[in-house]
Amino acid sequence: MRKKNIIGIILSDKMNKTRVVGEVVKRKHKIYKKNIYYTRKYFVHDENNKSNKGDTVEIIFTRPLSKKKRWNLFQIIKC
Repeated sequence: MRKKNIIGIILSDKMNKTRVVGEVVKRKHKIYKKNIYYTRKYFVHDENNKSNKGDTVEIIFTRPLSKKKRWNLFQIIKC
């Protein structure tokens, strides 16, 4: 299985060692052909609490760390 990488923006940093990262997805409506934007949210493990709200980060898929956490912080792209 190949590793999945996603680039997103941190939406919340209120939890200890956990961040909520949002990825904006754009799709076309089947009938009206208009673009629809929505946000996918991922719970990400950040061991050292390095990232802050608003940072652009890259996350990588990993084994289950808790009930909702399946992603790990790979790198901070932009502070």
